[in-house]
Amino acid sequence: MIKRLEVKTNLRAQLVDITSQIKDMVREENMVAGFVIVYVPHTTCGITINENADPNLKDDIINTLAKLIPDSQGYTHIEGNADAHIKTCLVGSSVEVLVESATLVLGTWQGIFLAEFDGPRKRSVLIKMVPC
Repeated sequence: MIKRLEVKTNLRAQLVDITSQIKDMVREENMVAGFVIVYVPHTTCGITINENADPNLKDDIINTLAKLIPDSQGYTHIEGNADAHIKTCLVGSSVEVLVESATLVLGTWQGIFLAEFDGPRKRSVLIKMVPC
């Protein structure tokens, strides 16, 4: 079964921590062991795992991507959001996370983030739970 999480973003570019919502889904499904696939069916936002202890790091990531891939570089993409598509290529559209003892297996400082590059928008995150 695929679960759907709706995430509303507030800025053109931002990282939104969705770790707790995914933990809740694992708990609600009584999943003891296996893995979850977290996927976004969008081409201008992605999913990543990174540190969630220092909130400043989210800004550092967004600001560095903006420097590497500015939004105004004379791109030919008609919609005017080519930078968002390129950033999504770098970040990726999915992650897989192990589940053991009914808990996501993440490092001490790790969290799961929706990486918005063309907001604000309402985004869908699809979660596939695969018990083992």
